[in-house]
Amino acid sequence: MVKAQYYKPDGKKGRARALPESLFDGVIHEGVLHQVVTAYQANQRQGTGSAKNRSEVRGGSRKPWRQKGTGRARQGSIRSVQWVGGGRAFPPQPHSWRQRIPKKLRGIARRSAFNVRAEGDRVLLFDGLDLEGPKTRVVREYLETIGVEGKVLFLTDGLDERLLLSTRNMPQVIVRDFGTESPYDILWAGTVIIQRSAIERIADAPESAEEEVDDA
Repeated sequence: MVKAQYYKPDGKKGRARALPESLFDGVIHEGVLHQVVTAYQANQRQGTGSAKNRSEVRGGSRKPWRQKGTGRARQGSIRSVQWVGGGRAFPPQPHSWRQRIPKKLRGIARRSAFNVRAEGDRVLLFDGLDLEGPKTRVVREYLETIGVEGKVLFLTDGLDERLLLSTRNMPQVIVRDFGTESPYDILWAGTVIIQRSAIERIADAPESAEEEVDDA
């Protein structure tokens, strides 16, 4: 059984809590994880790169000089790829980089990512923060109190708008509604901090652990 350290709202340590086996089964499928993360990164590409080939560049319909007798190399157009201002050979064209991954495969990758972080005791539980409004200082102090450094992923039970606004100017902190995170988000973060109520909800309904959002 995998356990995670629990922290109270004031940052003090509580009793370590067991994590649901439906998500934390200890099995890491490296091949599936690599495939899903690679597809996620490919789906982030805009695919708008474009350049003109020889047929799309304006001008150059006339031969720049006669074929023979000049002592220079033969040229057919000033818009050939070797000329400045000419077209590009095999230029990039706008296209989609999208890769589709089956839902079951995404679920396996998500569990594997959680298990990778749980292996190094980098999955923590918390009850949420008492934020009266967007307060970046409160979040920073909380992370310092529990001794967390580097990249952090907060997974909350329902999107916490106050926490989201409090961390929007913290580039190393991401806030997600639990269940909407991608395997890439989990692996990106050095520490994953999950709201305890979200974990308890998963433990009560194991089938919901298979839910996975599209990684578009």
